[in-house]
Amino acid sequence: MELPVDPARLKAWDHQYLWHPFTDMQQYLAEEPLVIWRGEGIRLQDVDGRWYYDGVSSIWLNVHGHRVPELDRAIERQLARLAHSTLLGQSNVPAVMLAERLIAVAPAGLQRVFYSDSGATAVEIAVKMAIQYWYNQGMAKSKILGFTRNYHGDTVGAMAVAPDPLFHRPFLSLLPENPRVPYPYCYRCPLGETYPGCGLKCLDSVESALDQYQDELAAVIIEPVEGAGGMIPLPPGYLKRLREMTRAHDVLLIVDEVATGFGRTGSWFYCAAAGVTPDILCLAKGITGGYLPLAATLATEAVFRVFLGPPEAKKTLFHGHSYTGNALASAVALANLELMGPLMETLAEKIAAIGQGLEPLTDDPWVGDIRQAGFMVGIELVQDRQQKTPFAWERQIGWAVARRARAAGLLVRPLGSIVVFMPPLASTVEEIQEMLAILRRAIREVEEAGI
Repeated sequence: MELPVDPARLKAWDHQYLWHPFTDMQQYLAEEPLVIWRGEGIRLQDVDGRWYYDGVSSIWLNVHGHRVPELDRAIERQLARLAHSTLLGQSNVPAVMLAERLIAVAPAGLQRVFYSDSGATAVEIAVKMAIQYWYNQGMAKSKILGFTRNYHGDTVGAMAVAPDPLFHRPFLSLLPENPRVPYPYCYRCPLGETYPGCGLKCLDSVESALDQYQDELAAVIIEPVEGAGGMIPLPPGYLKRLREMTRAHDVLLIVDEVATGFGRTGSWFYCAAAGVTPDILCLAKGITGGYLPLAATLATEAVFRVFLGPPEAKKTLFHGHSYTGNALASAVALANLELMGPLMETLAEKIAAIGQGLEPLTDDPWVGDIRQAGFMVGIELVQDRQQKTPFAWERQIGWAVARRARAAGLLVRPLGSIVVFMPPLASTVEEIQEMLAILRRAIREVEEAGI
């Protein structure tokens, strides 16, 4: 297998023509670009022939690795029949079959599937569903209660429920005002409490907001593990209590499992493991095993029924995307779910191996907190463990570690000073051990260099 273009020319074109997402382009253009050529298993090869472990699952997407025969064949078979046809007012076979399968594995009570193509659009749809759910019943409940540090995407609706002072600065004036409450961050608890003795006192602010805005609130939206906000899992019991509170206040609950769904925390969905069925569930990322863009917003039958009525009632959810329910993406998602069953049985051993591989870092002078939720890991680096003093943004400590890891054959992408490790679920115990050994060395090398 040969490259279609010389590596030097590809790198030059990359710098000349591409504008990369979530990338400081001035910094990027000052460095030699990493251009990936192909994949094999859980590794990726660049155009210069160097191999790297995919330590963040190609940004939290990949499940089974790269070039998986079963997934490749699913796309090839579907391509022989149909690549795409609209889902507006009609359907296609893989989209129908996938909807049935998703409902079979989703938390009990979810019954309807609305497709889109990314996590942000899944959230956008959920927000519109929630607001129109009340509108169709003659109630002007249009606010969404969100949580600080949560990130739900970069469409306007997704930004509106989780405005980020860094990511969304130029657009904040465009966004409708929605109430927000602190996300539970046990390592830096603003209440000075310690779990579990705190009795989840952090839910008091949620109760107050629900009381204050009850007549205006359409829904509460939450990530069960805060992803881009720092890899912060909810404390056990929090989501179940939140579900009880939203029911008591007659407010819908939206759970964003874009990152956590499809085995990433060790179960099919965090919600189900927590004993919670939300009114609306947002899914994406691992839904196709990391192969093609696809997302789904799942709703209960009770939510769906409010959108039914004669044409003159105008209760329709007027929302859609050109590639909604794409046949190729749906076909590979079906194949992904078939592979997920046996894979789920292997996760407990691998999750334990991740925990064991992180243990040597617990006494590291720069490691303030290690957070693990299944295959989701955040290692928070601090200047002073005693005071929990964060590194200045300008130090770019996380990137220093990522560069060292990359030089040793491991790709990771940090969140500020938080080093993220999220390997494909198909990683073997031995591969997990090797990746974490590289990551530990990278952290120590940055410490020793005093970067």
